[in-house]
Amino acid sequence: MCAAIFVAGSMSCNSPTDSSEAPKASADSGAVSGGQEKVNDNESAKDIVKIAISSKDHTTLVEALKKADLVTSLSNAGPFTVFAPTNEAFSKLPPGTLDNLMKDGNQEALRNVLQYHVCLAAQKAESFQDGQVLGMVNGDNVTLSVKDGKVTLNNNAHIISSIPASNGIIHIVDAVLIPPPAKK
Repeated sequence: MCAAIFVAGSMSCNSPTDSSEAPKASADSGAVSGGQEKVNDNESAKDIVKIAISSKDHTTLVEALKKADLVTSLSNAGPFTVFAPTNEAFSKLPPGTLDNLMKDGNQEALRNVLQYHVCLAAQKAESFQDGQVLGMVNGDNVTLSVKDGKVTLNNNAHIISSIPASNGIIHIVDAVLIPPPAKK
């Protein structure tokens, strides 16, 4: 529970998000500023963000991560399980939903939706069980259904493939998970 609160808090920190910028060296120490996403390493396994950035099917997700200031958080050590909606999944949202989330001033709502796609720990699809409930970084839960080896989240999003990353695992999903309304 404490780890979830820590990550939820750290995921909402304001950090540089443009992974194309070169790291900046401090004049005093020669140290590189910025988060893990600023590290230039073409030899090691890619982290979750670098994999998403290299995918033509996840440009909307990457844009949303940048807008929500979550690039640094998902570039860190993890481990994370990320349910990554494709561009096509975002296009299935009701008209205006994505545009509204991406507006200036709606960063907290966007962050809530994106954090509803992230779980702490690297969990492979084959380890999921029917009826399993996952606690997501935003504090809400996702319920899994497993039938004939196929995994569905909240009776809506289906895992279509999985990609291991250096800091966890990405499960590509065909729908965007919308968090339940806030409890009053």
